Amino acid sequence: MALTAAPRPVGPSVWDGVSLHRSPRRAPVAVGGTMDPATLVGAYRVGAFPWPSDEPADDATDVPAAAAVASSGATIDGSGDLAPVEAVDGIVSVYGYGATNHPTGTDHPGGTDGQRGSTDSAEPAEWGLAEYYRMLRAAVAARRIRHLSPQRPGGYDLPWWSPDPRAVIPAGGVRVSRSLRKRLRSCGWTTSIDEAFVDVVRGCQRDGTSGWITDELLDGYAELHALGWAHSIEVWDGDELVGGMYGVGIGGVFAGESMFHARTDASKIALADFDARFRAGGGVLLDVQLTTEHLISLGARDVPRRDYLAVLAKVRDEDVRLTRDRLPVSRLAPPTTS
Repeated sequence: MALTAAPRPVGPSVWDGVSLHRSPRRAPVAVGGTMDPATLVGAYRVGAFPWPSDEPADDATDVPAAAAVASSGATIDGSGDLAPVEAVDGIVSVYGYGATNHPTGTDHPGGTDGQRGSTDSAEPAEWGLAEYYRMLRAAVAARRIRHLSPQRPGGYDLPWWSPDPRAVIPAGGVRVSRSLRKRLRSCGWTTSIDEAFVDVVRGCQRDGTSGWITDELLDGYAELHALGWAHSIEVWDGDELVGGMYGVGIGGVFAGESMFHARTDASKIALADFDARFRAGGGVLLDVQLTTEHLISLGARDVPRRDYLAVLAKVRDEDVRLTRDRLPVSRLAPPTTS
């Protein structure tokens, strides 16, 4: 059987040495930077992920730092460290996190049908992007949120997140319902790994509502894929791509980024099939980022961020390889014997 190759080194990153243990729970932990391979891999290695907007911040409307800090009630910690984060813990992205308004034509491992989950707050749905960016600027000026490229203005349309709690599925823990088992036995579909990575990402982006899957994001993950860090699973009906999922592998943790389906249950099958391959390859944890009722039904559960980060630190350098071959999905639901 063909296996995925070991990922190639990407060099130093702006995330090197960063700890997210005391970072905001329901707000970005950083803004700015770029989606080059070193920055992306560095983020995932410390427990963060990008969540860009397809509506850039208007830097011309930026307010002076002093005024922003004053309006936020923030004070700068004189120790040189990030100040406490309580005042910014309610900043929630109006284009996703905290609002159930994410795409309906795609599926996100961290949400149902493309949503990246939700928080307890309904307030962000009333905000505009201008207010969201203003609050980010204030938090950065108060040194409560990191700016990864402070030498360059802007970057507020590229926030990085590390939610607390974190939604995960232990490897081998995807629940397969009775109806899905019937589908697995009868559909005749097959799956593969890394056969059509860009097509899978574009499938997640295609309906036009997945604003967070920007062209820049797609290009960044395509580079990660070429270097062996990002992987896709494809679901095939003959030679037709009917579903799939992609994400980033960090040793024994796989961060699922998005799923799509063109046929009923194809995205669920993508997740279940990937889970089987991942566990067989020595994987430990599927990171699905944010829970929804749909994901809970598939086996997801919330864990404290500190626990997620502890597992990540322990297994992020493990050598996990995935079987790439096309395999029948029926193997996931063998006939029962009486």
